[in-house]
Amino acid sequence: MDWRAIVGRNVRQLRQVKGLTQEQLAFEAGLDLTYVGGIERGKRNPSLLVMVRLATALGSSVMDLVRP
Repeated sequence: MDWRAIVGRNVRQLRQVKGLTQEQLAFEAGLDLTYVGGIERGKRNPSLLVMVRLATALGSSVMDLVRP
């Protein structure tokens, strides 16, 4: 199981449901835009703290980000 791809897919889906751009999500989470893009493409391995920041910005939980 490729956890980076799972997290990336879930972040993208949640972001799109919320109607946010990558830039808006990056701003809300206090992350760099290119880092968020890398996470969504499954190229980055976000730490737990980064996943918490993303989940908070998306109004969801870390469990939603790691659910296969």
